[in-house]
Amino acid sequence: MKAANSPPASEWKLPGSCEKKSPWTIHARGLYTVVVSETRKQVDPPLIDTATIPTLAVEPTRRDRVSAFAAGMAGWTLDAFDFFLVVFCLTDIGATFHQSDAAVTGALLATLALRPVGAFLFGAMADRYGRRPALILNLLLFAVATLATAAAPSFRVFLLIRGFFGIVMGGQWGIGASLAMEKVPVRLRGVLSGLLQQGYSIGNLLAAVATYFFAKSGSWRLIFSLASIPALLAAALCYFFVQESDVWKRTKHNSFGDIGKAFYAHKWLFVYMALFMMAMNMSSHGTQDLYPTFLQRKWGVGVHMRSVFTGITTMGAVIGGIFVGFISDRIGRRKAMTFAIGGAMLTIPLWAFAPTLPLLILGGFIMQFMVQGAWGVVPAHLAEMAPDSLRGSLPGLGYQCGVLLAASTPSIQSNLAKHFGYPHTMAGTMVVILCIAAAMTMIGKEKKAAEFGKV
Repeated sequence: MKAANSPPASEWKLPGSCEKKSPWTIHARGLYTVVVSETRKQVDPPLIDTATIPTLAVEPTRRDRVSAFAAGMAGWTLDAFDFFLVVFCLTDIGATFHQSDAAVTGALLATLALRPVGAFLFGAMADRYGRRPALILNLLLFAVATLATAAAPSFRVFLLIRGFFGIVMGGQWGIGASLAMEKVPVRLRGVLSGLLQQGYSIGNLLAAVATYFFAKSGSWRLIFSLASIPALLAAALCYFFVQESDVWKRTKHNSFGDIGKAFYAHKWLFVYMALFMMAMNMSSHGTQDLYPTFLQRKWGVGVHMRSVFTGITTMGAVIGGIFVGFISDRIGRRKAMTFAIGGAMLTIPLWAFAPTLPLLILGGFIMQFMVQGAWGVVPAHLAEMAPDSLRGSLPGLGYQCGVLLAASTPSIQSNLAKHFGYPHTMAGTMVVILCIAAAMTMIGKEKKAAEFGKV
């Protein structure tokens, strides 16, 4: 209740800076009430230590939200674009350095193996110094890596650069996704999560298009050089138009030692995230990596038609990611993901054993709609499960460790196909993988629409 002789509300000040002699009451947005005596030494009730009072949230502006989301999605799209450029230009790169295709795949292995290192380094940086500077640095280093790739003078240097790119790629998803998910409106978190995650599919498609139109013997260097331009533009966008995450400001750690202690306290959550992402990556790699080979060996599909097929299935992936992300905002993250995984299971007969090529294309479209639809929920789901103070590092490291654990999936499928044929191998392995993915999804905890930064 307001005390006698209280000044107008416009003149109220915090007790530490009070100049009034008479007692009066401060109301801090309904959080607590403080009565200050004439001497300013007695407080009734005792004043809460100001260090324990949470900082009031600052609502991001529309431009800030859009810019943060665009920067995060651009980074993930460019990472996928650069990664798949090596896949599509494998033969040309080998011809430039006089290496076999098998030798050039060592660059892909180097990139893959060092992604968890990047997730650890950039994630810790994002939790200690902020999401925004970590993302800007990551985008700038991406530009350096892709320019260095284009200028590589020897194959050994090329391998070293691709390892460095693996560190950069590994760090991008965690900080980009955390910044975007902390900025976007809660009611749209799922659908925007789906769009953000499908930046990977879009990057794959853009790499295929760039290779199809521009790649000639030796011109792969030009494509890598041009890839640095959008990265620099994304870094500029983040620098000039994105504000630091208010959630990070209210929950940041004071040292890397504190981050390590917090990480250890949530070690089992990290283990779950790594295994969950292993299952999700197995579902993605299991339906994508060997499918072009399956089309070639079983159906005799040529290079041009395989490119068309990739474009159609990528459209399915993007639409599925957005749609399943959208319904996850309404029915929950785990239910939406389980629905999509179940849909993928039902699509296996059409996807692997279709009697005609048009039906096979339809099966591929639906399969990627479902699998990447489940994937679309991942950024929001992991961000909501993670503690505020570890959102830059924990989901990203769990994601990249899952990638590493799932890396052998194409090799296992390839070896089994020698004995059982591609259709039966693809179908059989995906039944097992999708069952694991559904189980890992359901045993996890869900924090749909969690309020970030709430102390």
